[in-house]
Amino acid sequence: MTAKTVLETLHETALKAPLSSGVYLWRNPEETVIYVGKAKNLKNRLSSYFSGKKDIKTRLLISHASSIEYITTANEYEALLLENNLIKKYNPRYNICLKDGKSYPVLRITNEDFPRIFKTRSVLQDGSQYFGPFPDAYALDTFIDAIFRLYPLRRCRTFKTRSSPCLYYHMGQCKAPCCSKISKESYNEYVGEISSLLEENDSQKVNSSEKGDSAIQKLTDEMKAAAKELNFEKAARLRDGIKALMVMKNQNIVETFDSTDCDYIAHYREGELVSFTVLKIRHGKLLGRNNFREESLNEDDELLSEFMNVYYGEGNALPPIIYVPTQSGMDIVTRWVQEVFQCDTQIILVTDEMESAGRHKAAMNMAFQNAREDIVRRLRERGDNPAMEELKNLLGLTALPVRIEGFDIAHIGGKFPVASLISFYNGNPDKKNYRYFRLKTTDGLIDDFASMKEAVSRRYTRLLNEQSELPDLILIDGGIGQVNAVYSVLQALSLDIPVAGLAKRDEEIWLPHASKPVCLPKRSDALRLLQRVRDETHRFATSRNQKLRTKENVDSIFLEITGIGPKKAVVLQKKYTTLENLCNASESEIAQTIHVRADGASSILMEARALLEKRNARKEEQKKSLHAAGTTKETAAYAGYISDLASSALD
Repeated sequence: MTAKTVLETLHETALKAPLSSGVYLWRNPEETVIYVGKAKNLKNRLSSYFSGKKDIKTRLLISHASSIEYITTANEYEALLLENNLIKKYNPRYNICLKDGKSYPVLRITNEDFPRIFKTRSVLQDGSQYFGPFPDAYALDTFIDAIFRLYPLRRCRTFKTRSSPCLYYHMGQCKAPCCSKISKESYNEYVGEISSLLEENDSQKVNSSEKGDSAIQKLTDEMKAAAKELNFEKAARLRDGIKALMVMKNQNIVETFDSTDCDYIAHYREGELVSFTVLKIRHGKLLGRNNFREESLNEDDELLSEFMNVYYGEGNALPPIIYVPTQSGMDIVTRWVQEVFQCDTQIILVTDEMESAGRHKAAMNMAFQNAREDIVRRLRERGDNPAMEELKNLLGLTALPVRIEGFDIAHIGGKFPVASLISFYNGNPDKKNYRYFRLKTTDGLIDDFASMKEAVSRRYTRLLNEQSELPDLILIDGGIGQVNAVYSVLQALSLDIPVAGLAKRDEEIWLPHASKPVCLPKRSDALRLLQRVRDETHRFATSRNQKLRTKENVDSIFLEITGIGPKKAVVLQKKYTTLENLCNASESEIAQTIHVRADGASSILMEARALLEKRNARKEEQKKSLHAAGTTKETAAYAGYISDLASSALD
């Protein structure tokens, strides 16, 4: 069966679907369910997959599907319940299945005669003691460091009997149980103290009148008892251990909330990738932030309800209040919570009108930023493959544009022209391969075409000479003129590297000698990648040009005139600004401005005019050389100029 026939069959199935609510299942050629969705109107929802401009996630689903089946329900609420059951049954690839992006660390005390203590993210059923999880990994590291300073515990991963102790023993940081320097009972006394420290439950409410109810209070009493018995070493260990534990418990805890338990849920999407963040507020403190990485092809307005259905359906405790950024689908989720869990949990939309809106908006923004950052990390980890695939197809490239190099020109009125070269690898910046070029042929001129020619010729002649790897695509910040200029250089160098330009005005993509641009939807992954490359080239070029302008402001042109020192240069800069203005001034005015004699002012004026004439002559030579390079008769000579220039230039 051809791909076209499969697509037609899927479309026919969608058109024949009923108008009632229900659940639909997409299957791949192996008959595996890859996506489960619910709909208020099955025909409308399924038909939408085949109409209009399809985004990358929809194209991805259709490309992997071979059949669609559906189950009708009496109403949308029944569809929600059925969807949840089918997701649990089939665990589809493109549905939210509650995959934790990264588990929180726990502290492990191993089940050995001489236990080892360390941080881990894996919990094994081996008899070890586990404490946590701890949302703040850095605070846990700080606590473990404090424990090792206080208690002489072993550090080695594998316990082996030795004839002589290691360096930690000689440093007083280990009692060397491997050499029988300490008994099992004495060693485990240390471990018991640490276990007591960790057994403190932060959810306990300590009443100051109920002395001894919390573990911290018990440890404090034990510390005082040790001091009374003159066991100052143990008392000091307990004192410092309690301090370390309090630091771990209190770091990064938000205390600005009221005492009501609640969750804040937000998400961020990029294509089929979705990351959810849940902030857990308990007893007025932010005790945890859970990130969940998902791949979902559901509609944006149904992502949150789908996630909440799975998240709270997995046994996570329902707080009295759940704050959400959108009301879409929340009515049906509220009904599901009330009927399934028999509780009165409120699902509240965060708005500007609600009481304490600033606090709630800050918490919701925190959740949103965490979800967004997780998406950025996921894109960085996998590379931007969907964007590169789309770019390859749209531009007709023979290979995936894994390495993209971008160019831009920056100058101020022709002064300090700089070309930037940035490199993207797998859709992400590769900053070690960034370069900039201080342009030579267009210094003082405004000619972006010539500037782009020089930068590109210097870059790729050098790569040819060094036999280095060439990029898969060159992106120019500009339109058809800049693209054709770069293409002519590549032709002269006999290089077959695809070139494209991205024009800022309408975000149009120009290819060499094209009569019209390629226009992509604003949400296109390919356009997003090109915009990232273009914006980075502009940032890099502008920052370098600003540094050169700053240097020029410090190193004044007037310092090149004999008899003008730093102080007089500042006066002339303030008075005349440019060398041209100084040359148009009279001798008497110059003499009065910098307080010199008439003959000195005459000498300064003559030297300034000579310097200006020299600069103008150099500009004229540059214009002539550029004009000659652009004529048809001089094409071969220009190619030779490119090669000579690039071979001698350092980028």
